[in-house]
Amino acid sequence: MSDNYRQETICIQSGWKPKNGEPRILPIYQSTTFKYDDSDQMGRLFDLEENGYFYTRLQNPTNDAVAAKITELEGGVAGMLTSSGQAANYYAIFNICEAGDHFVCSSTVYGGTFNLFGVTMKKMGIDCTFVDPDASEEEIGKAFRPNTKALFAETIANPALVVVDIEKFARITHSHGVPLIMDNTFPTPINCQPFKWGADIVTHSTTKYMDGHAMCVGGCIVDSGNFDWTRYPDKFPGLTQPDESYHGIVYTERFGKGAYITKATAQVMRDLGSIQSPQNAFLLNVGLETLHLRVPRHCENAQKVAEFLNGHERVAWVNFAGLPDNPYHALAQKYMPKGTCGVISFGIKGTREETVAFMDRLKMIAIVTHVADARTCVLHPASHTHRQLNDEQLLEAGVKPDLIRLSIGLEHVDDIIEDLKQALEQ
Repeated sequence: MSDNYRQETICIQSGWKPKNGEPRILPIYQSTTFKYDDSDQMGRLFDLEENGYFYTRLQNPTNDAVAAKITELEGGVAGMLTSSGQAANYYAIFNICEAGDHFVCSSTVYGGTFNLFGVTMKKMGIDCTFVDPDASEEEIGKAFRPNTKALFAETIANPALVVVDIEKFARITHSHGVPLIMDNTFPTPINCQPFKWGADIVTHSTTKYMDGHAMCVGGCIVDSGNFDWTRYPDKFPGLTQPDESYHGIVYTERFGKGAYITKATAQVMRDLGSIQSPQNAFLLNVGLETLHLRVPRHCENAQKVAEFLNGHERVAWVNFAGLPDNPYHALAQKYMPKGTCGVISFGIKGTREETVAFMDRLKMIAIVTHVADARTCVLHPASHTHRQLNDEQLLEAGVKPDLIRLSIGLEHVDDIIEDLKQALEQ
């Protein structure tokens, strides 16, 4: 696609490029394997000497077309789909870390990511230090070690809704010779493009706004191509030194700016296999075609709901960066001037039991373990997504015991407000 195309056009036109007589709509390549008449050509594919498809666990044309669309939306050079957002975050780190390595992460990330990094990967010998994203550059810098390989953060934290200062994080990481990896799920590239502010790698849970209809679990990794791995060859040997599982190939020498994603696909995906199904990729692409229309409506509705909650006598507090008195309002205006996302967190006056009772009184708004789709939904993280964390960890992750995560959908905003009102006032 031309660099002159705008986001709206990329959402619809990018990715699948049909040739004369081919299907206008992205086909579903629902096949595990691909046939070749020439055995030598199949061998060259296995040796990464030629582009093509031979087994869907590594690559599939449907998946690659959708990954290309997301890559273009983010302004990157290469991307890949994964089976979930969790898989995307795991691969993004594991692609450059191994046993004995260390990375730094914002403490306010999603509870599942917090557990993945702080518990599961620790069992694999990869250590993670969590830092307060609002701390000073000097304080965050103290968490870095000689074996630190990356800094990870969410552009908008789930569910704490902390807006990260991307430029600050980029300065810290680059001063230590490591990449900045940003999970950009909540704002999507429609509202924020972290590469423009210094991030090096972006991940997504495509399950959320990109899909938009709660149909398919999925993830994506996009590389900006801007981080120079060859500048730190001893720090990133997996990319800059021979890979014996591919006859000694050196990814940075063979693939240049595509080295990171090629390694993640040809090595990590090959061995771990968290591929997104072609059927799910097809449905994800349908969601992407309206992303530019849906995201502004989510933000518009969320702004009105946040203002309603902020003025209600039974509401103790509201956290939404669109409110002028929010501590992250200025950062949101800088990095996401068109809006942040459709997610609000708030607490009601009363006990934890009263919080649960309020949620149970909602009629249209559903209690589900999901967020960021067409339907308005609600969740109590301390009881649900973050219940594996103790009280100290909850507070470290920015999750108060009374925090209610409210994901605003695409219904008429007055109907959303009326449902909240009746549940609050009973």
